[in-house]
Amino acid sequence: MPWDFALILVFLAVAVPWLGRRRIRQLFAMPQTTKMDRLSLYASTIAFQWLAAGLILWRTTAHGIRPAQLGLAIPSPRITVAAAIVLSMLILLNQIFSLRRIVANPAEIKGIFPQLAMKVFPQDDVERLAFFALVSAVAVCEEIIYRGFVQFVFQSWSGDAVTLGIVGSAAIFALAHLYQGRRGLVSTSVIGLLFSAIRAWTGSLLAPMVAHFVADLAAGFLAPRKLRPALASRDRVGTTH
Repeated sequence: MPWDFALILVFLAVAVPWLGRRRIRQLFAMPQTTKMDRLSLYASTIAFQWLAAGLILWRTTAHGIRPAQLGLAIPSPRITVAAAIVLSMLILLNQIFSLRRIVANPAEIKGIFPQLAMKVFPQDDVERLAFFALVSAVAVCEEIIYRGFVQFVFQSWSGDAVTLGIVGSAAIFALAHLYQGRRGLVSTSVIGLLFSAIRAWTGSLLAPMVAHFVADLAAGFLAPRKLRPALASRDRVGTTH
């Protein structure tokens, strides 16, 4: 494995999870976030995502790795488009049902996600537009990073073992979302395995990119609207006891 590939993997497995947890601790230490806080967070994340993806594409090109080897191709258009549609619908339905389950019993709302949703997700149309740009960048860049580069490196390093590529990619992807807590770690591991398997099957990043975009956009647009009244109801009940 080239030294620069190894260095990138170490950064993704160690530095990215640490930076993510550090940023979340800072957010949770704030009583509430302002519009400028959220817009600044979106802008810095977009910049980091494109910088990381650009660095990876630069180094892979320097080593003679073709874009198609990273999944930046559509070798089977019909299968890829069908996989993108089905995967996106499954992800969207899962997001909707998960939110319904969370808000069904306001008194039981707990964990990192509700707090994260109210402090990070957009609150007005300007923020939603910025969040749309954020989700677009994350969907493209994280798929290039994890299902493109990381999966390729693990698969190549193991002697073209597809399974190891899938598992290695999912593991590094899950670590990047360590800030979401134990439940988030499990869910991102499952999603990572599914996305990596689809990428291996279709030979393309298109389906994971589209599904990733749908998942994050649905969470960002739906969660605040669903959680705000549920949390208000929980707080009212709490003050009466």
